Amino acid sequence: MQPILSCSDLDAGYQKRPVVRGLNLDAAPGEIVALLGANGAGKTTSLLTMAGLLPPVRGAVMVAGKAVNHNRPYLAARSGLALVPDDKCLFTTLSVAQNISFGRRGKAALSEALSYFPALEQRVRLPAGVLSGGEQQMLALARALVAGPRVMLIDELSMGLAPVIVRDILEVVRRIADEKGTAVVLVEQHVEMALRFADRAVVLAHGDVVLEESANVLRENPERLRQGYFGRTA
Repeated sequence: MQPILSCSDLDAGYQKRPVVRGLNLDAAPGEIVALLGANGAGKTTSLLTMAGLLPPVRGAVMVAGKAVNHNRPYLAARSGLALVPDDKCLFTTLSVAQNISFGRRGKAALSEALSYFPALEQRVRLPAGVLSGGEQQMLALARALVAGPRVMLIDELSMGLAPVIVRDILEVVRRIADEKGTAVVLVEQHVEMALRFADRAVVLAHGDVVLEESANVLRENPERLRQGYFGRTA
C-alpha cells in the first residue's frame, strides 16, 4: 500500500540548525508508526516539522504526494494533517462540545466524537478545564478526529496519565486507524504500550534513525530496542 505520509531525507531543527538528520519515515493508511527515543532525541521536533509548524532544514514532508507548506500551517491541516500536541492545546474555558466544534461543527461531529469517546458524553457542557487528565486527552483526540484527518500526529499521549487510561485511549487510536484508514505517527515514552498497538517503530537517538522494525519484533526483542535507545543496533 502506498504511504499517505512520507518524510524524505528530512533534516529538522531550529534556525536552520538540524537536531534530526536524514529522517525517512512513511505511514500508510490505517498504519500506526511509533516514533520512539529518549528525551531530546528529536521526536517532537520531527512531529512539528511534519505538521508544517517548523520549516524543514532539508528534505520534504509529503501528504498524498503533495509537499506540506510550512509557511502556511493551516494548509497542512487542509491537506489532511492533524497534530495532537503534548500540551493538548484545549480552550479550557469553553465546553467540551465547543472544543470539538473547532474540529468540525454540527451534531454529526459531536455524535462521531462521542462514539469513539463515550466517557465525554456526560461532560459535553462542562468547561474543558475541569476535566481529568485522561478526559482532556480524549477531548484533544476527539477534536482532531472530527476534522477527518488522513494523518494524525500524536505527541506524548500518556503524559501524566495512569497506564490503564493510556491503554484505553490507545485502543481507541487503534480503532480509528483500523476503521477510518487514518495513518498515525505516535510519539510515546510508554514504549511497551506503544509497541502493543503500533504496526512499526522508528527509533531516534541523538537525532539519527538507529532502528526501524516491526512493533511485534521489537516487543519480542527488548534488548535490541534498548540498544537502539543508546544509539546502537543489535
